[in-house]
Amino acid sequence: MYLTVNDRSYWIEENGDKTGIPILFLHGFTGSNKTWRETMASFSAYHCIALDLPGHGQTKSNDPVRMEDFCEDLALILNQLAIKQVHLVGYSMGGRAALSFTLIHSKMVASLTLESATPGLDSPNEQVARQTKDDSLAETIEKDGILAFVDQWESLPLFATQQTLSHAVKNEIRNERLAQSEKGLASSLRGMGTGKQPSWWDQLATITVPVLVIVGALDEKFVAIAKKMVQRSKTMGLHIVSNAGHAVHVEKKQKFDTIVKDFINDMEE
Repeated sequence: MYLTVNDRSYWIEENGDKTGIPILFLHGFTGSNKTWRETMASFSAYHCIALDLPGHGQTKSNDPVRMEDFCEDLALILNQLAIKQVHLVGYSMGGRAALSFTLIHSKMVASLTLESATPGLDSPNEQVARQTKDDSLAETIEKDGILAFVDQWESLPLFATQQTLSHAVKNEIRNERLAQSEKGLASSLRGMGTGKQPSWWDQLATITVPVLVIVGALDEKFVAIAKKMVQRSKTMGLHIVSNAGHAVHVEKKQKFDTIVKDFINDMEE
């Protein structure tokens, strides 16, 4: 279904048992609610929600949406759904969005699970450099088209561990990426890119809700980031999943589902 807030129409998917605190899943860059389809199926005993982030899937927005503006939109969406609190689960860009929402609307978050996510960049110089890089990538996407971009994106070392996945799974991920639009992905980079969002490093110590950070052991960059995050927060726990890279929920799906379920069940109890 569509829900409209601030002249933006967000595509929402819901399933499961609509009792208890819902679990809200936020996908990564080039993804959509479909990222979580199999995970949500295994969470059928819970009330599950997934939405398409700005610039992705079926969500409609005319201009780039800043991270802070998305967080305000999400609060309004939850109000429309009469939901007071959620368990947030965010992957990569969706993890950055989930962390941002938790810091801005902490009372609406019962727990937070971050998969391969970052609080942003630590210094203004890093932010400016990343903005320049993302602006250049946005222009390349608009100029060369989705197919050329996806071919390049899938060749990044970040996703090298996904080469061991079955052909069917790799094809499903590729089709999800190819279903995006040039305008949407470029808009996402310009509005919610890592360089554009606020740096939350200094605010990590203020988080009071339980947080679980999940990373794949083969994703060395994000393992280092995760360890640094956990050191700055008293409420964060870390789970490093062996033989997995950036997309733990894909590469070690059953393990990922079990970790998240155990974490949320502990919160519920």
